[in-house]
Amino acid sequence: MFAPTKIWRRWHRKINLNQKRFAVVSAIAASSVPSLVMARGHNIQRVAEVPLVVSNTIESITKTKDAVAALRFINAINDVNKAIKSKKLRAGKGKLRNRRYTQRLGPLVIYNEDNGLGKAFRNIPGVELCRVDALNLLRLAPGGHLGRFCIWTQGAFEKLDKIFGSFNKESQVKNGYTLPRPAMTNADLNRILGSNEVKSVLKPRGFAKTKRAVAKKNPLKNIHALVKLNPYAKSVIRRHIIESKKTKKEVKLTDKQKAQRKARSKASQAYYKNVLNVQ
Repeated sequence: MFAPTKIWRRWHRKINLNQKRFAVVSAIAASSVPSLVMARGHNIQRVAEVPLVVSNTIESITKTKDAVAALRFINAINDVNKAIKSKKLRAGKGKLRNRRYTQRLGPLVIYNEDNGLGKAFRNIPGVELCRVDALNLLRLAPGGHLGRFCIWTQGAFEKLDKIFGSFNKESQVKNGYTLPRPAMTNADLNRILGSNEVKSVLKPRGFAKTKRAVAKKNPLKNIHALVKLNPYAKSVIRRHIIESKKTKKEVKLTDKQKAQRKARSKASQAYYKNVLNVQ
């Protein structure tokens, strides 16, 4: 259902609460993996560590120039500059519908208390803010792509255990909720496969020849397939070929064919005689 837009279109979908929580927790976990953050396009080469946790004094910043200086101090300004340079004119009719420009997203600042933080960071292109008590999945994984570059304040980072709990301890905010236990305790597959414990159990590498499928041939059309089924067929075919050659040699011409051949020879001789006489 594309256009025109109707009032009965299902704009929203109901999703299970546990499933939404699982998505939020997965997005937070992915934001702490540098490879996933860089794969999403963030410029974090000069950042000290991921996840990046800063002191609570950043929550008291009230001016934008101080916020820019703080981002420059923690080496996150490169990602902001990338977002600023990415601003371009939108293609299509969206230019007429209050969305004239497109721009990449920069870092996400997650805080515990807003003591002027919102006014300081809201005017920096690409930078978004989110309170730790109301983490938004669309901010943590925009477009469904995991690995958003997050800047945590110390208070927000310490509050995560209280909000989501742990593998053994329930959350103090969400009733009866514990973090989903991972299927693997060690996610480094290369290290597991290369360990001596696994190698000692595996069979040695074999060099057996690959068996290729053989195409079945019709013995009624293929002589080699027929000979495999009936070896005597080879001599029968050979005898048939010899007899057919003999019959071709022994073919006798009819009287009519002999008369036509003689007439042709006489006509050719007469033609050459006339030519010789003329010359």
